Amino acid sequence: MQSPKSQQPFLLVFVFAVVCVLSSIALVYTKHESRKLFVELEALSRVSDELNIEWGQLQIEQSTWATHARIEQVATDDLSLARPATSDIYVIERP
Repeated sequence: MQSPKSQQPFLLVFVFAVVCVLSSIALVYTKHESRKLFVELEALSRVSDELNIEWGQLQIEQSTWATHARIEQVATDDLSLARPATSDIYVIERP
């Protein structure tokens, strides 16, 4: 039977080996999660860029549809409205 003093270096080496293996597994897991999250971040960045482009296009479209010339054209062509004569315009002032 071996004395407890001779088993101590073996036990120390065994514990050290287990800690090294666990540390290696944790490192691999952390690297994997990091890469997975980076891929997700890149995909979300692409989506964000696409949405920003679409938002800019929608703002341009809105400003185009809201011009006075466009509104007047729709009023005369689609709604058959006409600009009133100056004699038909009355200004009412508040006392």
